[in-house]
Amino acid sequence: MHRRHLLIGGASLFALTGCASAGALENGMTGSATALSTADEARLARAVLPTTAPRAELLQPWTGPYEGVPPWDKVTAPKMREAILEGIELQRADVAAIANNPDAPTFANTLVAMELVGEPLDRALNVFSVMTSNIGGEQWDVLETELSPILSAASDEITFNEKLFARIKAVADGAEAAGLNAQQKRLAERSRDAFVRNGAALDAAGKAELGRINTALSNAFTGFGQKVVADENTWTVITNEAGLKGLPESNKAAAAAAARSRNVQGWAIVNTRSSVDPFLTFADDRALREQVWKKFVKRGDNGDANDTKSTIAQIVALRQQRAKLLGFGNHAEWRMQDTMAKTPAAAMELMQRVWTPAKARVAEEIADMKAIAGYDIEPWDYLYFAEKVRKAKYDLDQNELKPYFELHAVRAASFYMAERLYGFVFKPLAKGTVSTFEPDVTTYEVTDKATGKLIGLYYADDFARPGKRSGAWMTTYRSFSTLTGAKPILASNNNNFVKAEAGQPLLISLDDAETLFHEFGHALHYFSSVVTYPSFGNTPRDFVEYPSQVHEHWVLSRPILDGYMKHVETKQPMPQALVDKIEASSTFNQGYATVSYLSSALVDMDLHMQATPPTDIAAFEKASLDRLGMPKEIVMRHRLPQFNHLFTSDAYSAGYYSYLWSEVMDADTWAYFEESGDVFNPEIGGRFKSIILAPGNTTDRGDAYRQFRGRNPDVAALLKVRGFPVS
Repeated sequence: MHRRHLLIGGASLFALTGCASAGALENGMTGSATALSTADEARLARAVLPTTAPRAELLQPWTGPYEGVPPWDKVTAPKMREAILEGIELQRADVAAIANNPDAPTFANTLVAMELVGEPLDRALNVFSVMTSNIGGEQWDVLETELSPILSAASDEITFNEKLFARIKAVADGAEAAGLNAQQKRLAERSRDAFVRNGAALDAAGKAELGRINTALSNAFTGFGQKVVADENTWTVITNEAGLKGLPESNKAAAAAAARSRNVQGWAIVNTRSSVDPFLTFADDRALREQVWKKFVKRGDNGDANDTKSTIAQIVALRQQRAKLLGFGNHAEWRMQDTMAKTPAAAMELMQRVWTPAKARVAEEIADMKAIAGYDIEPWDYLYFAEKVRKAKYDLDQNELKPYFELHAVRAASFYMAERLYGFVFKPLAKGTVSTFEPDVTTYEVTDKATGKLIGLYYADDFARPGKRSGAWMTTYRSFSTLTGAKPILASNNNNFVKAEAGQPLLISLDDAETLFHEFGHALHYFSSVVTYPSFGNTPRDFVEYPSQVHEHWVLSRPILDGYMKHVETKQPMPQALVDKIEASSTFNQGYATVSYLSSALVDMDLHMQATPPTDIAAFEKASLDRLGMPKEIVMRHRLPQFNHLFTSDAYSAGYYSYLWSEVMDADTWAYFEESGDVFNPEIGGRFKSIILAPGNTTDRGDAYRQFRGRNPDVAALLKVRGFPVS
């Protein structure tokens, strides 16, 4: 994601670069902006920007194939430090050039110029984010700690630049008089509003205080993330094979490989979800399940150097100070200004509507499990006995499914989905065709099937490693914009699968396969992008998960099962009888899945709606869950001490509800495909691409959904997917 676009979305960072005079093609606010072509806009904007060439190696334009790719082979921490510090200086001079331009403010010499600046620093920061997230380690931790407050201060400089804000405000306020078209007006007004939302209208004292808060937050975010990564870079060693009883052979092999790579004897259950969940689901040894579970849920909560609770208390206090300074009652109100939900109350209303039936379903699930277990269910028992109930109720054993989900086959299936729906063709590249940041990363060329036109380059980083943050995510190194030359899009998906034994297939779960399709959906969103102004590449937080979540549904579609999900030994596609069992059990355990996720979202919103932020985070988490009536047999999917979504940036704070908000749209969209009789319906797929994916945020996303579906999304589709009563 490009930093220079973030301020419009309400985040705190906004990197730029700019200098010179716009010339005479646009004459003040009454000029005919609509008569200018995109090329003219860009030419006028670039005339404002200085032409100083950067010195640092990692600030240079990327070279090589695909109109330039990141120079991973040249990246070192010292070079990165040099590049970012110089990039900030270039940014400072460039923004001053825009702000001090003697010509009257116009859309081209102000708003378009702001879209174009920051390219050298942007390139460096895109690489930097990969090194800190995918590689990690002490040298990158040290550098991130040093640079985070510097970058925060540089961002505040831009927001607090009075002359710059005055120019942006003048263009936005005069949009009608200047004859700006709809996109230009939207960009100008959103830019103005984002500057205000981030403190541009404060007095000098207010800006100084906000700058202090933002710098302190930046430091706290960095510290939180590093502590959680350190606690995740641990494992539980099992020395006796009896402790692995019940585990599928593929998981045993992965645990053995994990132990060898960490130079320990026996088997290692790495402290990340992709390793822990299978153990909790299949391992017969209850004491070991408890040990592995406690290690996982106590990340960041062990009273040691990696304990995050005091950091969280600092973050929520700073957020409340900022919200009050900016005129809001709490952080949630501030964060939700630029969302589809608009208010915390709207988000809470949806969550509460789902929470009640979800808790009722949990009670039913626990009763079924207790009948088999013969004792009270504890959190480390839930997945284990749920699997027993699944087998008893539906004659479905998860071990029957894994042989059909070999990692390379699942990825090939995702490519097939992209080709059928959107005409994207993914072709693997030979090792060495382009530089990668890690030898295990594979790359693919993406082209349009109908025209053969190059779309971009796709990087796949699938494997866990020490220093890499946990989970799965998508990153773009370069996004699409006609304003910046429409270069090939560079996107990556990042997972944390544990490598299989040499020569053995890497089998993943159905849940893992759906996660892969989910993250690939984010990449497809960016590969589909057709926007003029780079800022429109970013959509509201509670919309951005919608295009990714809907793609999960295609995993079990018959064409994909027949073509790709073939048994690793028999080479036969998954039989319909097994698919029927999966579908019959599709709403099974939805109480657990919903309560686990939704409790995290509700506690997030509760935390950030407090007028007086809590200082005892453990006590608050417990009290918040007690207020919800959280079943004791389930733990939050993300407890506060390890909740990276909330405390490594502002991105998902008071926004974890967004997955549920997006799921309403995704369930309704899948129903649209199913009702057509063809889940690859080309007409619907084409409209989804052109209306939902391609335009980014060029129009209101609620309006876009209504244009696509012909009405508002129906929450009943979500309740049906989860198997809850439609009320």
